[in-house]
Amino acid sequence: MYSFRPSAEQQNMIEKAGAFMEEYVYPNERHFVPHRGLPEEILKPLQQKVKEMGLWAAHMPKETGGAGLGFVSLALLSEITGRSPAGPYVFGCMAPDAGNAEILWHAGTEEQKRKYLYPLVNGDIRSCFAMTEPEVSGSDPKQLRSTAVLDRDEWVINAHKWFTTGAVGSSFSIVLVKTDPDAPPHRQFSLLIVEHDNPGFEIVREIPVIGDHFAGGHCEVRYTNCRVPKENLLGPRGAGLELAQLRLGTGRITHAMRWVGIAQRSLDLMIAYSLKRETRGKRLADHQTIQNFIADSVAEIEAFRLMTLKAAWLMDNGQEAKKEISIIKFFGANVLHRAIDRAIQVHGALGVSGDTPLEGFYREARTARIYDGPDEVHRMVVARSMIKEFEQNQKEQINARYL
Repeated sequence: MYSFRPSAEQQNMIEKAGAFMEEYVYPNERHFVPHRGLPEEILKPLQQKVKEMGLWAAHMPKETGGAGLGFVSLALLSEITGRSPAGPYVFGCMAPDAGNAEILWHAGTEEQKRKYLYPLVNGDIRSCFAMTEPEVSGSDPKQLRSTAVLDRDEWVINAHKWFTTGAVGSSFSIVLVKTDPDAPPHRQFSLLIVEHDNPGFEIVREIPVIGDHFAGGHCEVRYTNCRVPKENLLGPRGAGLELAQLRLGTGRITHAMRWVGIAQRSLDLMIAYSLKRETRGKRLADHQTIQNFIADSVAEIEAFRLMTLKAAWLMDNGQEAKKEISIIKFFGANVLHRAIDRAIQVHGALGVSGDTPLEGFYREARTARIYDGPDEVHRMVVARSMIKEFEQNQKEQINARYL
């Protein structure tokens, strides 16, 4: 049975998180450093307060130091924390660390968990995930050229990666490399853990990009004859693509609900400004065009929110929800863009200045249609799923007529 009312526990969580954002996070946004986040002297005390509230690392099980929330509760919390670029960092649930922690929890050895997972979940260190390469299409990972060869007790990695988010200041990376070139395409790749004090690891540069909310930037990195112990293999050999997908399911839910939060905050800012700004003898809010902007944003954000919560509910009930996750990815990225765009339009010149968070939201929003799979790939996934489902239903109907 569907329920559109949060439980008492969920409502309490929403109210606590919302109050915390109002009191501690929004006021500190002015200290946010491009590509570096909040300074440690501000961030660490806020993270400790979140831990004391019991809302730290909500995506991770309690055994790891997280809050152990289900997908729906996690989605509800992500909407609140996602209203600020600082929120996910303060609450310990920001990519790429969040996804890396999930892989380590599901596939890591006890030693890997001790060495990498628990410090990562606790916020003592940061990490990055090295997958995308400049020479090949990011939407087809089977083309990746990075290799790792087992030489006795060590893996020797040679890889050229870019858009490795958060590399600056991170302690280790999880790198996707080809380890078995003669295996079937989906079994050729593995994940390896590389500590960043390794002499074979190099940050070539921080790539200049639109948007600057991600701590550690988006970097081009190289692994040159980079040797790591064979024990640094993460999960089974040949399971790299499967494990890489594992980190994306939860990630897309939390990304989507953070986008809902940003879109909702943009709507709130638009309404607030339209109520105080006057032109041609009346408030902006009294002009039909502005009312249309508000109505369209309300409708689209609500649809996006419900789609995402449905996907989260399916996942709480043991389903993969691949189609639903793809839908919210491309639908939500466009809702996000339009909601911010309308808010900027209502604010006029103020909207493109740094005096509101809207211009920063807008720059970040464009990449939402690319990372975690471009819109076009997710549309293809949805279309193929529906065609397959339709053909199966048609076949069953024909069989039912003649059997």
